[in-house]
Amino acid sequence: MSVTKQQILEALAAVKSPRGVALSHANVLSEIAVTDGRVLFSINVDAAEARAWESVRAEAEKAVRAVPGVTGAMVALTAERKPGAAPAPHSHKPGVQPVSAHRPPANPAGSPMSRQAEIPGIAAVIAVASGKGGVGKSTTALNLALGLRDLGLRVGLLDADIYGPSVPRLTGIRDKPVLDETKKMIPIAKFGLSIMSIGFLVEEETAMIWRGPMVMSAITQMLRDVAWGTLDVLVVDMPPGTGDAQLTLAQNVPLKGAVIVSTPQDLALIDARRGLAMFTKVNVPVLGIIENMSYFQCPECGTRSDIFGHGGARHEAERLGVPFLGEVPLHMSIRAMSDAGTPVVVSEPDGPHAAIYRSIAAQVRDQLQVATAAA
Repeated sequence: MSVTKQQILEALAAVKSPRGVALSHANVLSEIAVTDGRVLFSINVDAAEARAWESVRAEAEKAVRAVPGVTGAMVALTAERKPGAAPAPHSHKPGVQPVSAHRPPANPAGSPMSRQAEIPGIAAVIAVASGKGGVGKSTTALNLALGLRDLGLRVGLLDADIYGPSVPRLTGIRDKPVLDETKKMIPIAKFGLSIMSIGFLVEEETAMIWRGPMVMSAITQMLRDVAWGTLDVLVVDMPPGTGDAQLTLAQNVPLKGAVIVSTPQDLALIDARRGLAMFTKVNVPVLGIIENMSYFQCPECGTRSDIFGHGGARHEAERLGVPFLGEVPLHMSIRAMSDAGTPVVVSEPDGPHAAIYRSIAAQVRDQLQVATAAA
């Protein structure tokens, strides 16, 4: 049965705003996206009223899921402060208090992460990040997760790159998440990983034109409203960049550490420094830097070429006093296997590139164990 936007609006008419107005007429709804029975939209309100609207968001999601033909729903609550308005007191909802890159982090005496509740069943959450796109962050995050799996850990992967989710293509997953008896989404199981991505809920060509607060709300739902089960590590493939959305994400996810991915050239390293500075600002430990596309070795003649330069990330790690986790070459098999949905750690488990990712994973695991012991 095909679901229409009109059906969704009719269902939302039964949900009342805090002022008693039907939600479909409250002038707070974003564009409603309906794809193969999956419904996504946001409720956009003033930050000062955000707490009163959370129950409305939950009711709206329940009402939408009750529409015949709806197979899944994600309703995000986004809140933005009006120009000149005072901050909402004691509000910690995602998107309610945008974080300026020039503002010191809240609770400077300790990590902002310490105020967040742990995700039940997940021992550690780590972020894989980059200061810019196009450096192979998602490929690295997936193969790092597989490397941790090969070390005997129970691993999940969350594709939090809302604007450009790559994990569906990298894993070859075409399935859609289903809900369990508690109405939580069940992650897709593949390659021994538990995987979730916004890309599982929308078509590959769909443009995700979302504002920062809606991104935060969606990511929070993918963290909290997913039946992750018991995991030793959840690897989060973060959006590229260092804007307010990235800072807010870092302050609302209980991160045990971050891995920075960069290519060797100076332009990429400038952005990598910004990414590292962002995590330092919010007191998230930097587990290390990976130099991706470090060099190219011709498969025919064996000649090595440093297309993007070489060693820049290692020197940057030494300069900044953070671990250098390793070099990943620019190689046809990594690219081809990624495009085919069979990552190189799976397709060539005994090859040299899988060994590199497992070595990086071992260093990450060891640092997490040291951090846990210290805690």
